[in-house]
Amino acid sequence: MRVHVIGDSPAKISTLRAMLERQFAITSEPIGDAQIRVGNVDAVLVAADLRVVDNIAAIKQFSRRLSCIAKRIFVLDHESRLSTVQAYALGATGVLPAPVDHAQLLAKLVDSTFAGASGRISPSVQEAAAAGAACIASMFSAVLSKTPIDFQDIEGTGRKIADSVAEGGLSNWLATVRRHHEGTYQHCLLVTGVTVDFGMSLGLAREDLERLYLAAMLHDVGKATIPPAILEKEDCIEGRERALFETHPLAGYVALKRTAGISPELLDAVMHHHEYLDGSGYPDALSARSIPDLVRILTIADIFSALIEHRRHKPTMSRQQAYKAIQRMKGKLEEPLVAAFKEVAVTR
Repeated sequence: MRVHVIGDSPAKISTLRAMLERQFAITSEPIGDAQIRVGNVDAVLVAADLRVVDNIAAIKQFSRRLSCIAKRIFVLDHESRLSTVQAYALGATGVLPAPVDHAQLLAKLVDSTFAGASGRISPSVQEAAAAGAACIASMFSAVLSKTPIDFQDIEGTGRKIADSVAEGGLSNWLATVRRHHEGTYQHCLLVTGVTVDFGMSLGLAREDLERLYLAAMLHDVGKATIPPAILEKEDCIEGRERALFETHPLAGYVALKRTAGISPELLDAVMHHHEYLDGSGYPDALSARSIPDLVRILTIADIFSALIEHRRHKPTMSRQQAYKAIQRMKGKLEEPLVAAFKEVAVTR
């Protein structure tokens, strides 16, 4: 594997080179002079303090070339939620705090579930996935900093993802996202792709499809307010942690309500994507009559995506297994929609 190191100081570059030179072919350059040669690199390490405006500006200068590389790991001087979100907004596919743990860094570089065996994917699909992750990270950043969310960026990125799924197919999208993205960003991208494909399979009009992919991209933005330790917990969360986790739909609704261009329909989808037809969902325990079609479709895609996403500490469920799990949720999901979802879940 060929690893390229970019840093905002010679000391950071030297430290990372010394860690990796025995295992990989290493090249490096300072952040202000970065000229990444895409064809000659399998992974990039960016070691920079993202509290420094000049570092952010420098990374933006080479972000397009950066997005064409399979693994993009940012090593952060300052470990905070805002710095992590900023890293993902700049194109990171993984983040590590400094000082770097050697074993964790190696795991990021060689983990096959994180980047795939070859690290080679369709550039157009990769570009759409990278744009999607950056857009979602930007939303999280806006929620954390209580600044306006760029709805036009969400619309443009959602359209790019929809076009990518339409042209390349759902299986290609799922494989790309699961190889190159992690955690909540992976989940939101999976939900968006699955929702788009489900909508296309149902023969929805372009306007309805647009509402679907916007709802999918926005649905979990409230998770920006949930502590990462809860979101990334290996075991099932219970008690007070579960109660805190279940505040994310309302948090997303509140954050988006002040955003220009957000329709009541999209706000409803963000607020109620965890509601079930039998009234057992949250936060409002709605029953069937109160749950619109947009939410019913989004909920199925959300559950399916959660079941098939890659997590380091649990086995990934196959698409067939995930569909069977959805079928067992009788009374909670609309059965005709579940039946129509089979082709999307298993074969597309």
